[in-house]
Amino acid sequence: MAELVPFAVPTGSDKTLLVWELSSGPTAEALQHSLFTVFSQFGLLYSVRVFPNAAVAGPGFYAVIKFYSARDAHRAQKACNQKQLFQKSPVKIRLGTQHKAVQHNALALNSSRCQELANYYFGFNGWSKRIIKLQDLSDPEEETENEDMVAPLQRQSLKFFCALEVVLPSYECRSPGVGMAEEPLDNLEEGPLSLLMKRKKTQKPAIQKAMTDAFQKLQIVVLESGKIAVAYRSCEEVTDARTEEELQDLIQVSCFSRKPCGQGEEECLSDFSFEEQEFTVPELD
Repeated sequence: MAELVPFAVPTGSDKTLLVWELSSGPTAEALQHSLFTVFSQFGLLYSVRVFPNAAVAGPGFYAVIKFYSARDAHRAQKACNQKQLFQKSPVKIRLGTQHKAVQHNALALNSSRCQELANYYFGFNGWSKRIIKLQDLSDPEEETENEDMVAPLQRQSLKFFCALEVVLPSYECRSPGVGMAEEPLDNLEEGPLSLLMKRKKTQKPAIQKAMTDAFQKLQIVVLESGKIAVAYRSCEEVTDARTEEELQDLIQVSCFSRKPCGQGEEECLSDFSFEEQEFTVPELD
């Protein structure tokens, strides 16, 4: 059965492992590193957190490990439960029960996490981003109206809009995304260099938000064979209403004229025999 891996914070308990009976010798930081080394062999990890045992349980630690994939979590639990791993005594590992999280309540991954997930499944060169529009939306009229009353730098904030698309050439898929960012300006601040630095600082989060928005329309489809495909969700399911309204008045590029993935709002699962890519997960000896 295929598994969907969204670009969202993992919420299902079937993607979470509880590891206990960790020895009290190493520090929590050392245990975290050891656990990451072992369990990352089964799949990409979202988080590894180590906590001290409650007083009634005696000295030692337990850990909570989150995978992006429920299948990877299940494989890790089956292979590592009651094994010594990196310590002299065996550890116990429990897998959470199946839980279907509400899709629209899932928290979106930030742009760095999205890139990490894309690199893992598609490969570093398997995807790219293309910036279509990066525009300064700061209102210049405010500066003109008060030109004779205040200092030369009148705008109270810088605002940038970014429109881009995430491109997956192997799947002939393009996912559009938009983002906006605003940075306040200090009225006492003067000089072109300072303003230029502020502009650069504001452009970066606008691009990051647009990337996150683009990735939210994509879902990774992992088949039992280990091959992967891509599913595309329609833009109205994830586009912020305020951003869409601003686009209509300013730039009108929230949805591109061509249809993403060549199939409008349908899933990019046309023909696995042509679109699938090999993807293998290393086994732990």
